[in-house]
Amino acid sequence: MLKILLPTLMLIPVAWLSPSKWAWQSTTLNSLLIATVSLLWMKKPDSTGWTNLSFLMGTDPLSSPLLVLSCWLLPLMILASQNHMMSEPAHRQRLYISLMVALQFFLILAFSATEIIMFYIMFEATLLPTLFLITRWGNQAERLNAGTYFLFYTLAGSLPLLVALLLLQNTTGSLSMLTLHYAEPLLAPTYTNGFWWAACLVAFLVKMPLYGVHLWLPKAHVEAPVAGSMVLAAVLLKLGGYGMMRILVVLEPLTKELAYPFIILALWGVIMTGSICLRQTDLKSLIAYSSVSHMGLVVGGILIQTPWGFTGALILMIAHGLTSSALFCLANTNYERTHSRTMILARGLQMALPLMAAWWFIASLANLALPPLPNLMAELMIITSLFNWSWWTLALTGAGTLITAGYSLYMFLMTQRGPLPAHIIALPPSYSREHLLMTLHLLPLLILIAKPDLIWGWLNC
Repeated sequence: MLKILLPTLMLIPVAWLSPSKWAWQSTTLNSLLIATVSLLWMKKPDSTGWTNLSFLMGTDPLSSPLLVLSCWLLPLMILASQNHMMSEPAHRQRLYISLMVALQFFLILAFSATEIIMFYIMFEATLLPTLFLITRWGNQAERLNAGTYFLFYTLAGSLPLLVALLLLQNTTGSLSMLTLHYAEPLLAPTYTNGFWWAACLVAFLVKMPLYGVHLWLPKAHVEAPVAGSMVLAAVLLKLGGYGMMRILVVLEPLTKELAYPFIILALWGVIMTGSICLRQTDLKSLIAYSSVSHMGLVVGGILIQTPWGFTGALILMIAHGLTSSALFCLANTNYERTHSRTMILARGLQMALPLMAAWWFIASLANLALPPLPNLMAELMIITSLFNWSWWTLALTGAGTLITAGYSLYMFLMTQRGPLPAHIIALPPSYSREHLLMTLHLLPLLILIAKPDLIWGWLNC
């Protein structure tokens, strides 16, 4: 574990001590090297399921795909931000890189923690670098408002969780993930225990976000710089799903009854946020709402607590992380050229940038879960397990799938097809850096088709 953690931490002095003209290149190369080495975490675990165990950290089939995704994303964020940051003074560019590195450091510690309290502390620590990225380098004047939403939604959801965890520590005497599932079931179905169950889950449901507590997400996405949007969509939302999977082991007897309203809210959210996407004019806002829609499926898959539901949720988290991050990068390339996120003003770009249109096409098809991509495999697993749980869910998930296909095609046709507007003239060409960035997003997605058991989670033990 330290073989990844220490080099990650050393990227901060690399960013500050490199000559100005080499700061971006050296941090990109070194972070790409770290990301490549992190692939070793994907090897099969021992019979216990845990590998790389130390006193406070370890990896298992659930955390290792998310750890690798976190490491993979840092070089991509640095690549994507390069053009956006070139006009800033050198010390601000270095600070920006340092914040992204700090965020990766906290994410690695969060996903590899074997103590739930350590996971909670790192879960909260990721707030700070993300908040600085949104409020300092966001695109519009609304960014302070977006940062406030992001901070208070997350904090308000997390405080009940802290109280619940301290109560659990007091009752069981340990919060180690290695031993918690061997503890006696604690919960009799009383009102107090119902509140305790909700306190344990609400922080993760806000982070996912569940429909109803999702208002911070579109604001944060739209106002964040490209790196902020990428890390929010690809990794920070997954902290919620990962936390739910870890904590549900302890909440065993109560989840069966108390999860109903949350599952219904999640599946209703798939339809509602999909419908909102169909009438969006802002490109980044559309991609942000689509994230809420996909995470609704993940919440449903996790809360019904079947092996297929869990596996589908984990695969969808990984596949959505790569797809959504790629879409935000593409939206950023459009914004850097046209200086508008409004789809009506920046359309018909296939005429000007045909190769970029090919990337748009692949990313849009991945977003609507085209076979044989892992997105489809994940959605089918979740929909099947939900149908097995209650056949009524098919109406909601089926409508959600149709709407997802609708807004994905709408997004592609609005941005790429049709005549080029008269006001868009002399667009800069697409750069090799941008094509490399898209390749590093979509190639892993295509390669995972060949070996999806790398991200199956517990089913491959």
